[in-house]
Amino acid sequence: MFHRGEIVELEITDYAFGGRGIAKIETENGKFIVFVDNTFPGQLVKAKIDVKRKQHAEAKLISVVKRSPFETSSEFQEISGGPYIRVPVEKQEEVKKASTLDTFSRLSGIKQIETLFDNFISSPSHYFYRNKMEYSFSSIQHCMDTDEDIDDAFALGFKRRGTWWKVENLDIPSGMFDEEWETKLKEIRNYLKATNLPAWHPPKKTGFFRHIVVRKSFHSGKLLVNLVSSSEGIETFDAYAFGDFLKVQFGERIAGLQHTINDNVADRSKIENGKNNQIFGDKTIKESLAGLEFQISMESFFQTNPQCAEKLYAKALDYLFESDFAQDDVLMDLFCGTGTIGQLMRQRNKNVRIIGVDIVNEAIEDARENARRNNLNNLQFFAEDAGKFLKSHPEYQGKIAGIMLDPPRAGIAPKTLQKVVDLGAKTIVYISCNPSTQARDASLLLDAGYTLEKISLVDQFPHTGHVESIAKFTKNEN
Repeated sequence: MFHRGEIVELEITDYAFGGRGIAKIETENGKFIVFVDNTFPGQLVKAKIDVKRKQHAEAKLISVVKRSPFETSSEFQEISGGPYIRVPVEKQEEVKKASTLDTFSRLSGIKQIETLFDNFISSPSHYFYRNKMEYSFSSIQHCMDTDEDIDDAFALGFKRRGTWWKVENLDIPSGMFDEEWETKLKEIRNYLKATNLPAWHPPKKTGFFRHIVVRKSFHSGKLLVNLVSSSEGIETFDAYAFGDFLKVQFGERIAGLQHTINDNVADRSKIENGKNNQIFGDKTIKESLAGLEFQISMESFFQTNPQCAEKLYAKALDYLFESDFAQDDVLMDLFCGTGTIGQLMRQRNKNVRIIGVDIVNEAIEDARENARRNNLNNLQFFAEDAGKFLKSHPEYQGKIAGIMLDPPRAGIAPKTLQKVVDLGAKTIVYISCNPSTQARDASLLLDAGYTLEKISLVDQFPHTGHVESIAKFTKNEN
């Protein structure tokens, strides 16, 4: 049944963790399961088989043939990055909660996980919540009205679902990023098209316009814009005139414009790589989170949904400081990034010392600068791999009272997690953007003498399959 690359029509009947719809097909050997990313129960979809196993297959969504009864009409343009924009938020949260807790219980071995469930935290804004967005150019346009491709076009918007070479024009807001920016993106497209310089042709690796990246400050409402192009025909492009055009369209909302010249033909190369020219304005914008101020550049990592991040961090800090810490106790913020949560820890409790560790040197530099800007002392930030740091600083063993963990999606390497356990902290709060790897790590923590006390879920990314989790572990007394 099925073969890799086959295109099939499937009825989605269930929802699995991570935004994977489930289709069940009756065979003489029982039910055969097909997982289809970014689909929802009740939909009839066209999908391409990507992985074939004995008992199941995995498929990529091509298109929705028939909508789910749960879906409603939407005033926004549907994009691949927001597949559930038509599903009421309450229904999204319902399936996210059920599928995440089920997966966490199965992978961690913790039965009756519902008895430990604390709270489902909704995003304060369900629309226009993102603070950064990347738009792609392509000379191959997929026309959504006719479902046909147009060659030698000038498209600006988002990649067609399942492709890396086709772009669908964004003609109305997606509901994910700034409303004014996306309303006027059509005017930006028309202006750049009128320069007669071509959009990038992904298969041929030729063309001029490649990407536009925009970062927004919710604190000030200002926008930082980076136009990314090749150098092909650059002598005829007037970046300063484009800057004047943006000023007319958005006024003082444009904090700065950068023009990056990137001739790396790899489609997945970091788009900011290359020669960067500041056309006008600032290279950074200011953001405020829980009363702290942060200076953010175009390349800096910062929470994509800062309004919801405040709620996530507040819950994590509540979990941590339910424990009593003595004067000069040392708390550790591992995988600290730009030091946001470490600073919030210090802000919440002025009696403790904070140590932050992250492998990205630039992030640690930002952390130190942000701490100075916020007049916070008794914080130390180290640019080092977490596992190597713990190995090279044995003096902290038995001296750490509490630990905040916020690792990448892959979770924590077993050897590093064992070093965390060896520190002997009485409280560990684990923030995860991938509860399935958190559940795996939870199993090791349980074996090491910790108890999962409570868990909350946070919907940082409405209209997607992503959900974050916060788990509090306490060390057993014996």
